Amino acid sequence: MSVDVSEMSFEEALRELEQVVGQLERGEVPLDQSIALYERGAALKKRCEAKLKEAEEKVAKLTLDGDGNPVGTAPLDG
Repeated sequence: MSVDVSEMSFEEALRELEQVVGQLERGEVPLDQSIALYERGAALKKRCEAKLKEAEEKVAKLTLDGDGNPVGTAPLDG
């Protein structure tokens, strides 16, 4: 049974995406399985992109003091 992509961490999704790409590149799977792998790969790619965006937003919210030390977070829209 496959793990639900929406529950995966970035690292888990990336690792599985690399495996999917490898299987597709080798061409050792039947057409029906290739289509399923492609669909799974697309979902994994989307998950990785979402997790990266989430991390970028968190970094963008960090606020620094006069010495450049993190002191908290601020709203992204602020």
